[in-house]
Amino acid sequence: MSVRDLDTPHGPARLEVARARSPVATLLVSHGAGAGADTHDLEALAAHLPRQGVTVARLTQPWRVAGRKVATAPPTLDDALLVAVDALRRSRRPLVLGGRSAGARSAARCAVRAGAEGCLALSFPLHAPGRPERSRLDELTGAGVPTLVVQGERDPMGTPDEFPADLDASDVHLVVVPDADHSLRTPKRSVLGADDVAAILVEATVEWLGREVTGSS
Repeated sequence: MSVRDLDTPHGPARLEVARARSPVATLLVSHGAGAGADTHDLEALAAHLPRQGVTVARLTQPWRVAGRKVATAPPTLDDALLVAVDALRRSRRPLVLGGRSAGARSAARCAVRAGAEGCLALSFPLHAPGRPERSRLDELTGAGVPTLVVQGERDPMGTPDEFPADLDASDVHLVVVPDADHSLRTPKRSVLGADDVAAILVEATVEWLGREVTGSS
């Protein structure tokens, strides 16, 4: 694992890179508005995907590096993400942008500008809690690249049933994590624990990358 600081228009960001020995792709992910790059789902990707030939780079946004508790405006997240793309440009193979929640939104907005081959959206915030009438679906379907959404069954910011049935027509594939909430955590009563959720996430991501990005499946 290598760690480096990046200069962005909004202050220093941090990039942690877990490299594959013979990489076939690079996945650049950023975190949500309430936590950093050490959430269990992003850590699972960084721990397991390099063994499958995918280098994983986790971006910590400047607001988080500075110790603030509240995320800055969406355009600032995009600015830092594109700086990270430039930092990876020499070593990247096919590039996939991704993230969780606010990071997923940023990845969808930036995918075309970054020249990405795909977008990985974990817990995409389809709407604010209790505000389903203000949908962000256009942001997701407008990513312009093949997109994988991994969504918790009990996500208050968009349950799987709230996504349209014809998502595939927009080149968006939806994977549901049973019992999981917006953090992709399951309750104690669930038959799925944290390791099971990680396995679902990693398996779905590897299969999708092979089908849509690397052509290895």
